[in-house]
Amino acid sequence: MGRRSGAVLSAVTMLVLSGCANVPPTEEARDPLEPVNRVIYTFNDKVDVYALKPLAQGYRKVVPAPVRRSVNHFFDNLWEPRTIVNDFLQGKFRQGAQDTLRFAFNTTAGIGGLFDVASAMDLPRHEEDFGQTFGRWGIGEGWYLVLPFLGPSTVRDTVGLFPDYALDPVSRHDEVRERNALYALRAVDRRAELLSASRIREEAALDPYLFTRESYRQHRWDRIWDGNPPPVEFD
Repeated sequence: MGRRSGAVLSAVTMLVLSGCANVPPTEEARDPLEPVNRVIYTFNDKVDVYALKPLAQGYRKVVPAPVRRSVNHFFDNLWEPRTIVNDFLQGKFRQGAQDTLRFAFNTTAGIGGLFDVASAMDLPRHEEDFGQTFGRWGIGEGWYLVLPFLGPSTVRDTVGLFPDYALDPVSRHDEVRERNALYALRAVDRRAELLSASRIREEAALDPYLFTRESYRQHRWDRIWDGNPPPVEFD
């Protein structure tokens, strides 16, 4: 996507969001694109079943657990600058200072983030992104969307992907082959973490699409309010 088309998409989605301000998730999801979303969901599911999931299973079987943990810590550490920026944008100044120290210790003493030395120093990991920040600012979730390859999202969270991407060190890596290798390794690492969750969905859901949609919305609502959201009725 070029810069111009990205700017146009951002402008359009912000116009949609402007009509949804300060509205929490309700029992009825805004999903007017459900027929299209279901097609993309099916496509993503096929990619997962025939490519990503087998790779993740092989990765988990072949790569020793300590190595997998180091890979996971490495990619978590790369996201820390995004978390720090959003800490301060949400007014969480103490948490922002703690996360800054966490990033500094793990990048240096943790050898580029391969080892999580900060957690042992009472500096736990937090996850903040621009979608959460927009939610704390009172911007509603907007329509539910399923993005090709990326999966469930909302209009609000999709807009947040643009500044999230700008703060992603992998996206700014100049060597294309190395950048693509890092993207692939991160995707497989994340999928390996979700193997048990996907089994729960497959066993529990009568309609996996609806199960995924409502699970995603509840998860994001919980994340926006740091685990203590106001009560909301969900499907």
